[in-house]
Amino acid sequence: MRFLRTELPPPPALPLGDVLSSTWASWIRAAAEAKGAPADYVFAALLSVCGALVGNTRWPSPWQGWAEPPVLWAVTIGTPSMNKSPGLDAVLIPLKSVQDGKRAKAQAALTEWKARAEVAKLVESTWKEAVKAAVKDGAEPPKRPASANPGPEPIMPRLHVTDITVEKLAVILAAQPRGTLVARDELAGWLQSMSRYSGGGSDRPFWLEAYGGRPHSVERMGRESVYVDRLAVGVLGGTQPDRLRTLLLKADDDGLLARFFPVWPNPAPIQRPTRAYDEGLIERAIERLWALEMPTDDEGNKRPWFVPFTDEARDLLDDFRKQVRDWEGEAEGLLLSFIGKLPGLAVRMSLVLGMLDWAAGDADAEPHNVTPYHFGRAAHLVESYLLPMARRAYADAAGTKGERAGRRLVALIREQGWTRFYARDVRRIERQGLARMEDINPGIEALTEGDLIRPLEMDGNPKGGRPQRLFAVNPIVHKVQA
Repeated sequence: MRFLRTELPPPPALPLGDVLSSTWASWIRAAAEAKGAPADYVFAALLSVCGALVGNTRWPSPWQGWAEPPVLWAVTIGTPSMNKSPGLDAVLIPLKSVQDGKRAKAQAALTEWKARAEVAKLVESTWKEAVKAAVKDGAEPPKRPASANPGPEPIMPRLHVTDITVEKLAVILAAQPRGTLVARDELAGWLQSMSRYSGGGSDRPFWLEAYGGRPHSVERMGRESVYVDRLAVGVLGGTQPDRLRTLLLKADDDGLLARFFPVWPNPAPIQRPTRAYDEGLIERAIERLWALEMPTDDEGNKRPWFVPFTDEARDLLDDFRKQVRDWEGEAEGLLLSFIGKLPGLAVRMSLVLGMLDWAAGDADAEPHNVTPYHFGRAAHLVESYLLPMARRAYADAAGTKGERAGRRLVALIREQGWTRFYARDVRRIERQGLARMEDINPGIEALTEGDLIRPLEMDGNPKGGRPQRLFAVNPIVHKVQA
C-alpha cells in the first residue's frame, strides 16, 4: 500500500517567536488571521521578499571562499481552500504598491530623458554633418557637443516580476544588478515547462545559476547577448498537493527542485479576525530594504557587501554542518539533495533574519556581522521547521531507488490506464526516471514484490532475440488513490 498511498508526516509547528522579533511574529499572526490563511504562508512570503530585496547588496560570508546570496526560494503547498494566494498577498500586495510608487517617479524621469534623447539625436546628426563638411574642406572637425549625450536612461525599478522570459529577465538584471523576485501563483507548471526546449534551449541552466548568484550570459537570436555578473533571483509561489506529486515524479534530478524550501501546513481555522494589523509596517520595511545600495569596486563595478561571520558563529556553523552530515546518512533521493543544501540555506537565512530585525526597527543598525544570535535562530528554523516540512512535502520522492521507481511506475500505469503492459512500453514513453531499463527494472521488481503487478508467461519470440516481458496489473492500483 505504500506505493498506492503516501504516508504524509504531520506539519511541524511554526516557531515564529523563536526566530523572529516580537514585532514580526505579531504582525504575521494578525496578517494571516485577516487573510484566513495559515501563518506559515505569510512567513514564507516575508522571508522570500526580504531575501530578494537584499539581493546582491549584501552577501553573508562565513569565511574567505564561501559567500551566499541571501535569495530564498519558497513553494507554498495546499488545496485551493487553504488561501495560499491571500497569505502570500499579505506581503506581495504591499511590495507591488511600493514598486508602483517608485515606477511612477521613474516614469517622470524617463519621459524627461526621452525628450532629451530626441534633441540629442538631432544634435548628433547636425554634428556629424559638420564633421563631414570639415573633413571635406580640410578643416579641424568640431568637437562633439555635450548636448548630443542625453545621459544614461533611467531604470524602471522591478521589485518583483511574474510571467517573464529568461531573456527579458536578463535584460532587467543587467540594468538592475541587485536582483529581483519572481512571484508566481503556480510553480509546478512553470518548473515542468523548463524542460521544454525552445530556440535558445532549456531555461533550467539559467535558474540553476539564479539561485547561486553566479555569472551568466544569455544568448539572444538576432540581438546582442546579455551578461549578468551576479545572477540572483528570489522565487516565491504555490502549488497544490496533486501538482506537487506529479512534479516529484516527473522532475529532472538536477537539484533545481531541492533549492525550494516547501511550506505545507494544515488549514487555518475558519474564524473572523480578532485583531487588526499594521499594513504600513511591511511597506516601511520594504522601503528600507530597497534603499540598501551596492558598493562599487576599484574598477567601478557594482558588487555585494560581504557580511562576515564572527568566530562564535563559525563554531555554530561547524556544529550544524556535522549535524547535516548525519541527516544525509539517513536520506535518499530528493530529500538527500535538499539536506545537502541546508548549510548554504542556513547561512542565507541568518542574514535575512538579521535584516528583518533591522527593517522593522527592532535593531539599531543593519547587521555588520553574522553573530551566534543570527545563525542560531537560522539553524533552529532549519532543524525544527524546514527539514520536517521537507520530509512531509517530499514524502513521494523519499525511499530507496526501487521505491521511487515503483511510485513513478504506479503513476504511469494509472495515467495510461494499463491493465497489462510490456516493459518496453514503459521505456518508449521516456518518462523522467523511467527512460532506461536500469531505471525501470528496480520499479518492476518493487511492484512485483508488493503484489501490484505480476509477470505473465510469454511464448518465445519466433524471430529470436530477447523475449518480451509482459505484466498484469492488480486492479487495486486503479481503485486506491494516493
